[in-house]
Amino acid sequence: MIDKHENILSDTNSNSPLGAGGIVPAERLNAITEYYFSTKLKEIAEMNANGMNVINLGIGSPDMPPSAETIEALCKSAAQPDVHGYQPYIGIPELRKSFADWYLKWFLVELNPMNEIQPLIGSKEGILHISLAFLNPGDSVLIPDPGYPTYSSVSNLVQAKVITYELDENNGWQPDFEVLEQKDLSNVKLMWVNYPNMPTGASATLELFEKLVAFGKKHGIVIVNDNPYSFILNTKHLSILQVEGAKDICIELNSMSKSHNMPGWRMGMLASNAEFVQWVLKVKSNIDSGQFKPMQWAAIAALNNSDDWHREMNIELYKNRRYIAEKIMDTLGCKFDKTQVGMFLWGKIPEKYADSGELADQVLYDSKVFITPGFIFGDKGKRYVRISLCATEKVLGEALERIKKIF
Repeated sequence: MIDKHENILSDTNSNSPLGAGGIVPAERLNAITEYYFSTKLKEIAEMNANGMNVINLGIGSPDMPPSAETIEALCKSAAQPDVHGYQPYIGIPELRKSFADWYLKWFLVELNPMNEIQPLIGSKEGILHISLAFLNPGDSVLIPDPGYPTYSSVSNLVQAKVITYELDENNGWQPDFEVLEQKDLSNVKLMWVNYPNMPTGASATLELFEKLVAFGKKHGIVIVNDNPYSFILNTKHLSILQVEGAKDICIELNSMSKSHNMPGWRMGMLASNAEFVQWVLKVKSNIDSGQFKPMQWAAIAALNNSDDWHREMNIELYKNRRYIAEKIMDTLGCKFDKTQVGMFLWGKIPEKYADSGELADQVLYDSKVFITPGFIFGDKGKRYVRISLCATEKVLGEALERIKKIF
């Protein structure tokens, strides 16, 4: 089983044995480890193979299907004989236009579909492409703590210097700009932000985005807002690109994984000024060969989902699940902010536990329920746990009953 005290963000052992045939991996692998969920899910699979029937409340993978129109569009297009070849690296024009229309409708942001939008094979891919496009080895990058682990791991892979900035619940999980100004920013090229925030569920404000844009312009730092959670339990859709002049210095990533129930489809996008988009395309075009055309047509259909579909799938469904997740947090003695949004619930653990790993492991091994320990998101997450809402009310209810028996 995985050691609960394993630091998944630390360097691996550079003195590891030689590989097969005396070959050693690239030194960059010494800066990262296997993704936490990759290793933990192996352990859970082993437990399930031994008949333990673990309930997984760790992963943010929507369990509902896309809209019927999305699936119909995929099937209809895939049946055509001339859609199976390589596709443009910039996506088909209809997809870029649909992304532009989607941004105008929901975020009130005007984007030129010709040169200010780049479709991606999921927004996670975009984190690597942006890092390769903007960071030289030795450049510095600002990364939130707590924050999505991929920001750090990708920065390490491209041999950039990670400078963390703390997010604190007493400041609404927003950056402290006074503290940021005291850091050595002379070599910082990129800053990752993520609102609505994961893992904390904190919402952005237009005032925060205005401060970020001003900060980026002042110091010549590209601000990247990772924005996949803006539809889940949230009716106020904000984009950093709403700020006047934001395109000059900002990039926004977005994804259809969460908002359209399409995690396995790997459909995402980024938006920025034409020059930034072209730089990212220069990287991307040397890595992949475009997206399957029928999936692009399906994404177009999904981007036109009705307001009623979004209300049912992204608000009402998660609202009912969230109620049960809150009961789980209460049972565990965890405190949480009821105003948080997104598809997770983030809670502060009781003082009696040494760290979130101790509580998460007790829940896993005693109740056979997997919740995510906050330490995987950084030092500021050590006293928090996260519950995914990507499980049915029945499954969440079963998890609650199991936990009640132990806690």
